[in-house]
Amino acid sequence: MRTTIVGLGLIGGSLAKDLRRLNFATELTGVEINETHAQKAIEIGLVDSVKPLEEAIKDTDIVILAIPVDKELQILPSILDGISENTTVIDLGSTKKTIVDSVKGHSKRRNFIPAHPMSGTENSGPEAALENLFKGKITILCDHKDSGPQHLALVEKMFQSLGMDIAYMTADEQDHSTAFVSHLPHAAAYALANAVQSKEDGKIIFDLASGGFRSTVRLAKSSGEMWHPIFRQNRKYVVESLDVYIKHLQEFSDCLKSEDDDKLWELIENANKIRSILDGENPHLIKNEEKLVKLYTK
Repeated sequence: MRTTIVGLGLIGGSLAKDLRRLNFATELTGVEINETHAQKAIEIGLVDSVKPLEEAIKDTDIVILAIPVDKELQILPSILDGISENTTVIDLGSTKKTIVDSVKGHSKRRNFIPAHPMSGTENSGPEAALENLFKGKITILCDHKDSGPQHLALVEKMFQSLGMDIAYMTADEQDHSTAFVSHLPHAAAYALANAVQSKEDGKIIFDLASGGFRSTVRLAKSSGEMWHPIFRQNRKYVVESLDVYIKHLQEFSDCLKSEDDDKLWELIENANKIRSILDGENPHLIKNEEKLVKLYTK
Protein backbone atom coordinates (compact mmCIF):
# COMPACT_ATOMS: atom_id res chain seq x y z
CA MET A 1 0.00 0.00 0.00
CA ARG A 2 1.65 3.23 -1.16
CA THR A 3 0.88 5.76 1.55
CA THR A 4 1.37 9.52 1.71
CA ILE A 5 1.17 11.26 5.07
CA VAL A 6 0.78 15.03 5.09
CA GLY A 7 2.12 16.27 8.42
CA LEU A 8 4.78 14.30 10.30
CA GLY A 9 4.12 15.36 13.87
CA LEU A 10 2.70 13.32 16.73
CA ILE A 11 -0.33 11.90 14.89
CA GLY A 12 1.16 11.54 11.41
CA GLY A 13 4.44 10.20 12.78
CA SER A 14 2.77 7.72 15.11
CA LEU A 15 0.59 6.51 12.26
CA ALA A 16 3.66 6.09 10.05
CA LYS A 17 5.38 4.00 12.73
CA ASP A 18 2.45 1.62 13.07
CA LEU A 19 1.57 1.34 9.39
CA ARG A 20 5.18 0.37 8.65
CA ARG A 21 5.40 -2.05 11.57
CA LEU A 22 2.12 -3.72 10.59
CA ASN A 23 3.17 -3.93 6.91
CA PHE A 24 0.06 -1.98 5.95
CA ALA A 25 2.22 0.53 4.10
CA THR A 26 4.81 -0.78 1.65
CA GLU A 27 6.05 2.70 0.77
CA LEU A 28 5.73 5.76 2.98
CA THR A 29 6.01 9.26 1.58
CA GLY A 30 5.83 12.32 3.79
CA VAL A 31 4.83 15.92 3.16
CA GLU A 32 6.17 18.37 5.73
CA ILE A 33 6.62 22.14 5.35
CA ASN A 34 8.82 22.37 8.46
CA GLU A 35 12.27 21.51 7.12
CA THR A 36 13.63 20.54 10.54
CA HIS A 37 10.72 18.15 11.06
CA ALA A 38 11.15 16.76 7.55
CA GLN A 39 14.83 16.01 8.15
CA LYS A 40 14.11 14.45 11.53
CA ALA A 41 11.34 12.26 10.08
CA ILE A 42 13.77 10.86 7.50
CA GLU A 43 16.54 10.50 10.11
CA ILE A 44 14.41 8.41 12.48
CA GLY A 45 12.81 6.41 9.68
CA LEU A 46 9.23 7.57 9.92
CA VAL A 47 8.97 7.80 6.12
CA ASP A 48 11.04 6.71 3.13
CA SER A 49 11.07 10.14 1.53
CA VAL A 50 9.66 13.65 1.89
CA LYS A 51 8.27 15.28 -1.25
CA PRO A 52 6.30 18.37 -2.24
CA LEU A 53 2.54 17.90 -1.93
CA GLU A 54 1.76 17.86 -5.65
CA GLU A 55 4.35 15.15 -6.29
CA ALA A 56 3.55 13.13 -3.17
CA ILE A 57 -0.14 12.63 -3.99
CA LYS A 58 0.51 11.26 -7.47
CA ASP A 59 0.51 7.48 -7.90
CA THR A 60 -0.31 6.80 -4.25
CA ASP A 61 -3.03 4.57 -2.84
CA ILE A 62 -3.94 6.62 0.20
CA VAL A 63 -3.34 10.22 1.32
CA ILE A 64 -3.59 10.92 5.05
CA LEU A 65 -3.89 14.48 6.35
CA ALA A 66 -2.47 14.92 9.87
CA ILE A 67 -2.12 18.71 10.01
CA PRO A 68 -3.91 21.57 11.83
CA VAL A 69 -7.53 21.85 10.71
CA ASP A 70 -7.11 25.35 9.27
CA LYS A 71 -4.35 24.03 7.01
CA GLU A 72 -6.65 21.18 5.95
CA LEU A 73 -9.19 23.69 4.69
CA GLN A 74 -6.52 25.30 2.52
CA ILE A 75 -5.24 22.16 0.79
CA LEU A 76 -7.98 19.49 0.87
CA PRO A 77 -9.79 20.68 -2.29
CA SER A 78 -6.53 20.81 -4.26
CA ILE A 79 -5.59 17.33 -3.02
CA LEU A 80 -8.88 15.95 -4.32
CA ASP A 81 -8.21 17.78 -7.59
CA GLY A 82 -4.79 16.16 -7.92
CA ILE A 83 -5.40 12.53 -7.00
CA SER A 84 -6.34 9.64 -9.29
CA GLU A 85 -9.84 8.17 -9.31
CA ASN A 86 -8.69 5.25 -7.14
CA THR A 87 -6.83 7.17 -4.43
CA THR A 88 -8.37 7.35 -0.96
CA VAL A 89 -8.03 10.58 1.05
CA ILE A 90 -8.53 10.65 4.81
CA ASP A 91 -8.18 13.50 7.29
CA LEU A 92 -7.58 13.04 11.02
CA GLY A 93 -8.64 16.46 12.29
CA SER A 94 -10.50 17.03 15.54
CA THR A 95 -13.24 19.08 13.87
CA LYS A 96 -15.31 17.84 10.97
CA LYS A 97 -18.31 19.94 9.87
CA THR A 98 -16.31 22.85 8.43
CA ILE A 99 -13.92 20.49 6.66
CA VAL A 100 -16.67 18.32 5.19
CA ASP A 101 -18.56 21.40 3.99
CA SER A 102 -15.43 22.68 2.23
CA VAL A 103 -15.53 19.80 -0.28
CA LYS A 104 -19.27 19.30 -0.53
CA GLY A 105 -20.13 18.86 -4.20
CA HIS A 106 -16.53 18.11 -5.22
CA SER A 107 -16.32 15.57 -8.04
CA LYS A 108 -14.08 13.34 -5.88
CA ARG A 109 -15.97 13.77 -2.60
CA ARG A 110 -16.55 10.00 -2.49
CA ASN A 111 -12.77 9.46 -2.34
CA PHE A 112 -12.71 11.34 0.97
CA ILE A 113 -13.20 9.82 4.44
CA PRO A 114 -13.46 12.32 7.33
CA ALA A 115 -12.08 10.65 10.47
CA HIS A 116 -11.09 11.53 14.00
CA PRO A 117 -8.98 9.03 15.95
CA MET A 118 -9.54 9.80 19.63
CA SER A 119 -5.93 9.53 20.69
CA GLY A 120 -2.94 11.75 21.26
CA THR A 121 -0.62 13.37 23.78
CA GLU A 122 0.31 16.95 24.61
CA ASN A 123 3.59 16.62 22.69
CA SER A 124 4.32 17.54 19.07
CA GLY A 125 6.84 17.00 16.30
CA PRO A 126 8.28 13.82 14.71
CA GLU A 127 10.16 12.83 17.87
CA ALA A 128 6.83 12.74 19.76
CA ALA A 129 5.65 9.85 17.55
CA LEU A 130 4.78 6.69 19.49
CA GLU A 131 4.09 3.10 18.51
CA ASN A 132 0.64 1.80 19.48
CA LEU A 133 -0.66 5.31 20.14
CA PHE A 134 -4.00 4.29 18.62
CA LYS A 135 -4.32 0.75 19.97
CA GLY A 136 -7.46 0.18 22.04
CA LYS A 137 -8.80 3.66 21.22
CA ILE A 138 -11.84 4.77 19.20
CA THR A 139 -11.90 6.45 15.82
CA ILE A 140 -14.94 8.31 14.53
CA LEU A 141 -15.82 8.09 10.83
CA CYS A 142 -18.12 10.88 9.71
CA ASP A 143 -20.84 11.00 7.05
CA HIS A 144 -19.62 7.61 5.82
CA LYS A 145 -22.55 7.14 3.45
CA ASP A 146 -21.21 10.04 1.39
CA SER A 147 -17.96 8.14 0.79
CA GLY A 148 -17.35 5.42 -1.78
CA PRO A 149 -17.65 1.91 -0.32
CA GLN A 150 -14.19 0.86 -1.54
CA HIS A 151 -12.59 3.91 0.08
CA LEU A 152 -14.54 3.40 3.32
CA ALA A 153 -13.53 -0.28 3.44
CA LEU A 154 -9.85 0.60 3.06
CA VAL A 155 -9.95 3.16 5.87
CA GLU A 156 -11.89 0.77 8.13
CA LYS A 157 -9.26 -1.89 7.47
CA MET A 158 -6.49 0.57 8.32
CA PHE A 159 -7.97 1.59 11.66
CA GLN A 160 -8.84 -2.00 12.55
CA SER A 161 -5.25 -3.01 11.83
CA LEU A 162 -4.20 -0.35 14.35
CA GLY A 163 -6.40 -2.05 16.97
CA MET A 164 -9.03 0.70 17.03
CA ASP A 165 -12.79 0.48 17.46
CA ILE A 166 -14.86 2.44 14.97
CA ALA A 167 -17.87 4.67 15.64
CA TYR A 168 -20.03 6.26 12.92
CA MET A 169 -21.45 9.76 13.31
CA THR A 170 -22.46 12.75 11.26
CA ALA A 171 -19.87 15.53 11.14
CA ASP A 172 -22.11 17.75 13.28
CA GLU A 173 -22.62 15.02 15.89
CA GLN A 174 -18.89 14.43 16.14
CA ASP A 175 -18.19 18.14 16.61
CA HIS A 176 -20.83 18.32 19.36
CA SER A 177 -19.54 15.21 21.10
CA THR A 178 -15.84 16.04 20.97
CA ALA A 179 -16.54 19.55 22.23
CA PHE A 180 -17.32 17.91 25.58
CA VAL A 181 -14.78 15.08 25.77
CA SER A 182 -11.81 16.67 24.00
CA HIS A 183 -12.11 20.38 23.34
CA LEU A 184 -13.54 21.32 26.76
CA PRO A 185 -10.73 19.54 28.69
CA HIS A 186 -8.14 21.42 26.65
CA ALA A 187 -9.89 24.76 27.19
CA ALA A 188 -10.16 24.03 30.92
CA ALA A 189 -6.46 23.12 31.10
CA TYR A 190 -5.45 26.35 29.35
CA ALA A 191 -7.64 28.32 31.75
CA LEU A 192 -6.23 26.52 34.80
CA ALA A 193 -2.65 27.16 33.65
CA ASN A 194 -3.44 30.85 33.16
CA ALA A 195 -5.18 31.06 36.55
CA VAL A 196 -2.19 29.67 38.43
CA GLN A 197 0.33 31.71 36.46
CA SER A 198 -1.63 34.87 37.26
CA LYS A 199 -1.03 34.45 41.00
CA GLU A 200 1.68 36.67 42.45
CA ASP A 201 3.02 33.69 44.39
CA GLY A 202 2.79 31.43 41.33
CA LYS A 203 6.34 30.12 41.70
CA ILE A 204 5.58 28.86 45.20
CA ILE A 205 2.43 27.18 43.91
CA PHE A 206 4.36 25.43 41.15
CA ASP A 207 7.00 24.31 43.66
CA LEU A 208 4.21 22.63 45.61
CA ALA A 209 2.51 21.12 42.54
CA SER A 210 2.00 17.38 42.82
CA GLY A 211 0.87 14.68 40.43
CA GLY A 212 -2.78 15.73 40.60
CA PHE A 213 -2.09 19.25 39.41
CA ARG A 214 0.39 18.12 36.76
CA SER A 215 -1.98 15.56 35.28
CA THR A 216 -4.85 18.07 35.26
CA VAL A 217 -2.89 20.87 33.59
CA ARG A 218 -0.89 18.59 31.26
CA LEU A 219 -3.09 19.45 28.26
CA ALA A 220 -2.11 23.12 28.56
CA LYS A 221 1.21 22.12 26.97
CA SER A 222 -0.65 21.24 23.75
CA SER A 223 0.35 23.21 20.66
CA GLY A 224 -1.52 26.45 20.01
CA GLU A 225 -0.93 25.92 16.29
CA MET A 226 -3.11 22.83 16.55
CA TRP A 227 -5.71 23.98 19.08
CA HIS A 228 -6.40 27.60 18.15
CA PRO A 229 -8.04 26.59 14.82
CA ILE A 230 -9.91 23.72 16.50
CA PHE A 231 -11.55 26.15 18.92
CA ARG A 232 -12.36 28.54 16.08
CA GLN A 233 -13.90 25.88 13.82
CA ASN A 234 -15.95 24.38 16.64
CA ARG A 235 -16.73 27.67 18.36
CA LYS A 236 -20.48 27.03 18.78
CA TYR A 237 -20.16 23.69 20.56
CA VAL A 238 -17.08 24.63 22.57
CA VAL A 239 -18.99 27.62 23.96
CA GLU A 240 -21.89 25.30 24.83
CA SER A 241 -19.56 22.88 26.63
CA LEU A 242 -17.86 25.72 28.50
CA ASP A 243 -21.23 27.13 29.61
CA VAL A 244 -22.16 23.72 31.03
CA TYR A 245 -18.78 23.44 32.77
CA ILE A 246 -19.02 26.95 34.22
CA LYS A 247 -22.50 26.11 35.55
CA HIS A 248 -21.08 23.15 37.46
CA LEU A 249 -18.10 25.15 38.71
CA GLN A 250 -20.54 27.78 39.95
CA GLU A 251 -22.44 25.10 41.89
CA PHE A 252 -19.24 24.18 43.73
CA SER A 253 -18.50 27.82 44.42
CA ASP A 254 -22.03 28.47 45.69
CA CYS A 255 -21.88 25.49 48.06
CA LEU A 256 -18.63 26.71 49.54
CA LYS A 257 -19.85 30.29 49.89
CA SER A 258 -23.10 29.25 51.57
CA GLU A 259 -21.41 26.50 53.64
CA ASP A 260 -23.89 23.99 52.20
CA ASP A 261 -21.70 20.99 53.00
CA ASP A 262 -24.43 18.45 52.35
CA LYS A 263 -24.87 19.74 48.80
CA LEU A 264 -21.10 19.81 48.33
CA TRP A 265 -20.89 16.15 49.36
CA GLU A 266 -23.72 15.34 46.94
CA LEU A 267 -21.86 17.00 44.06
CA ILE A 268 -18.71 15.00 44.81
CA GLU A 269 -20.65 11.75 45.11
CA ASN A 270 -22.40 12.39 41.81
CA ALA A 271 -19.08 13.15 40.12
CA ASN A 272 -17.67 9.86 41.44
CA LYS A 273 -20.18 8.00 39.27
CA ILE A 274 -17.93 8.68 36.32
CA ARG A 275 -15.66 5.92 37.63
CA SER A 276 -18.09 3.24 36.50
CA ILE A 277 -18.36 4.86 33.05
CA LEU A 278 -14.60 5.14 32.55
CA ASP A 279 -14.04 1.63 33.89
CA GLY A 280 -16.43 0.26 31.28
CA GLU A 281 -19.39 -0.75 33.42
CA ASN A 282 -21.63 1.58 31.40
CA PRO A 283 -20.40 1.53 27.77
CA HIS A 284 -20.64 5.04 26.36
CA LEU A 285 -20.45 4.09 22.70
CA ILE A 286 -22.99 2.39 20.50
CA LYS A 287 -21.03 0.90 17.63
CA ASN A 288 -24.02 0.79 15.34
CA GLU A 289 -24.28 2.74 12.12
CA GLU A 290 -28.01 3.30 12.51
CA LYS A 291 -27.89 4.87 15.96
CA LEU A 292 -26.55 8.16 17.24
CA VAL A 293 -23.30 7.70 19.12
CA LYS A 294 -23.41 10.06 22.07
CA LEU A 295 -20.18 10.89 23.87
CA TYR A 296 -21.48 13.91 25.74
CA THR A 297 -23.63 14.48 28.78
CA LYS A 298 -26.57 16.85 28.54
